[in-house]
Amino acid sequence: MSKIKKAFASGKAFIPFITCGDPDLTTTAECVREMVKNGASLIELGIPFSDPTAEGVVIQNANLRALSGGTTTDKVFNLVRDLRRDVKIPMVFMTYANVVFGYGAEKFISTCAAIGIDGLILPDLPFEEKDEFLPICKRHGVDLISMIAPTSENRIAMIAKEAEGFLYIVSSLGVTGTRSKIVTDLAPIIKVVRENTNVPCAIGFGISTPEQAREMSRLADGVIIGSAIIKLLERHGTAAPKFIGEYTRTITDAIA
Repeated sequence: MSKIKKAFASGKAFIPFITCGDPDLTTTAECVREMVKNGASLIELGIPFSDPTAEGVVIQNANLRALSGGTTTDKVFNLVRDLRRDVKIPMVFMTYANVVFGYGAEKFISTCAAIGIDGLILPDLPFEEKDEFLPICKRHGVDLISMIAPTSENRIAMIAKEAEGFLYIVSSLGVTGTRSKIVTDLAPIIKVVRENTNVPCAIGFGISTPEQAREMSRLADGVIIGSAIIKLLERHGTAAPKFIGEYTRTITDAIA
């Protein structure tokens, strides 16, 4: 069993997302530790990028704040080295293919493995082009995590059959961001996924309230929340870790 699959072994998983370096890397580290303390199962760390095409305005702005503050990929790697002194749950990177290409795919992915990153999510990487990175990921034991969207349709079974770590189910069309209601009928998508893989699946995009998290956790093995957490960072800045810890507890309690 991969480390990522173990995050789903003891019940529904909560996967919070945070943009590294917003407002600074010290705050990021404090937020991660608060989220772990309050029941997060797996942490999704965003490496900031200047053109995050899958993101709504909230996370776009977080990327810009992090980059303006001097956050680099190497500094994010050092952040993970620090976190791994005491954070034992799985951690994955979410970033864009150009970040990996620019750093050098072999160097990037081998460093991920060396510092304790368990998986990699590249939302702009089409499934059909994943062989650009998959052999390197396999060589270093880093799961390349696939995404399934409402538009995936007849590709869902194919993507599910080759899934690693966990499957990221995109709840809604469009970019990330909180939504008042998730209207996509995800049950048929989850059904096809279950028929083709035993890799766990988690639903993201648009979830922000404990009620939404509870509803989505009834369908899937876990929930992913990003924009709601970034909004707390935007509001509270360096004082945000306490509030993010409290928010994490409301979600983990809701899906327990």
